[in-house]
Amino acid sequence: MSAESEIKRRIAQRGPITFAEFMELALYWPDGGYYSRGDPIGGEGDFFTSPLAHPAFGALLAVQLFQMWEIMGRPSPFTVLEPGAGNGLLCRDVLAFADGFPQDFAQSLRYVCVDRRGRLREEGGHPRTHRITADRLPFRRIEGCVLSNEFLDALPVHQVVVEEGRLREVFVALDDGGLVAVTGNPSTPALAERLDAVRVTLAEGQTAEINLDLNAWADDAAACLSQGFVLTVDYGRPAAELYSFEARPRGTLTTFYRHLQTDSPLDRVGQQDITAQVDFTSVVRSGKRAGLDFIGAAPQGMFLQRLGLPSMLEGLREATASQTEYVANRHGMLELVKPGGLGDFQVLLQGKNVGRPELWGLNDSREAAEIVGRLSPPVLTSAHLNLRQGMWPT
Repeated sequence: MSAESEIKRRIAQRGPITFAEFMELALYWPDGGYYSRGDPIGGEGDFFTSPLAHPAFGALLAVQLFQMWEIMGRPSPFTVLEPGAGNGLLCRDVLAFADGFPQDFAQSLRYVCVDRRGRLREEGGHPRTHRITADRLPFRRIEGCVLSNEFLDALPVHQVVVEEGRLREVFVALDDGGLVAVTGNPSTPALAERLDAVRVTLAEGQTAEINLDLNAWADDAAACLSQGFVLTVDYGRPAAELYSFEARPRGTLTTFYRHLQTDSPLDRVGQQDITAQVDFTSVVRSGKRAGLDFIGAAPQGMFLQRLGLPSMLEGLREATASQTEYVANRHGMLELVKPGGLGDFQVLLQGKNVGRPELWGLNDSREAAEIVGRLSPPVLTSAHLNLRQGMWPT
């Protein structure tokens, strides 16, 4: 049964369903859900991510992981858990660059790719890589880092709207055999409680998304760690900005189909991505409730610059064989820090039993630049997306 058929079956049997239930089925239903049909990321997919743009993303995250390992007293193993790891490209890029690091970091590093989908096409294997099929994080008391890249934005969200001064929830219903959006009383008081907790009052007619899975996510991440860090990269904002009526009166729910923003979630069920910006205020609050300390946050562009991207750019010409290769790699690296694009993604650092250290990605650091400067910059491979070629095909 396809995702759309299952959605219609449930509605016919029980009545309208929440948008969160619709989104869960549309994205993750095992037979025909968007993420169950293959890998949607890349030139032939519907969108691209930072790991695809250039291996410098994973390489620079490896620099931050190296400092975390040192702060924790160089544990072995130092375990990195990546939920939503897909085909493992970020894992491969992190491990490849870490092989050149000082001390015994590479030998201590163990990387676990966690994904609720079955095994996808792997982008190269590595002896320190493990893959787990799960929709949660089934680990306890590890030392290391939970590394989440564009994971939280794909969690199902409830959608709400204010009508005649009252908070109403958006449901998905059937009308003459087709899917339509209707409003009704909220399915749970947790929706109003979330808005109260982040001190947000929605305006008349305003639509917004609320992710109620953040508490469970924080509980999982905290329970995994006896000691370590949670590094979250995603697009989103603090609650006061995210729920601004002036800036986002219709919310942030977005759909993508073949690299085009379509914004029609009830169409192409199971064939397009559905996503919403992350409420980072609630991520921090959920983390504190679960025992994760807030360490700091920064835009991705600033974070990667502080970890040594300028040093990578300086060494890029010697690492490339031609002007064409140099230009393509430089373009990909700069895309990672581009204002208005990937550079505006947010990086959140939380910790458990590690104190409040000054992490290199959050502060100007000579040490990070020195490590990067000693190593040859990573370059695009056939597994990555040549964005320059995509813009100006030959």
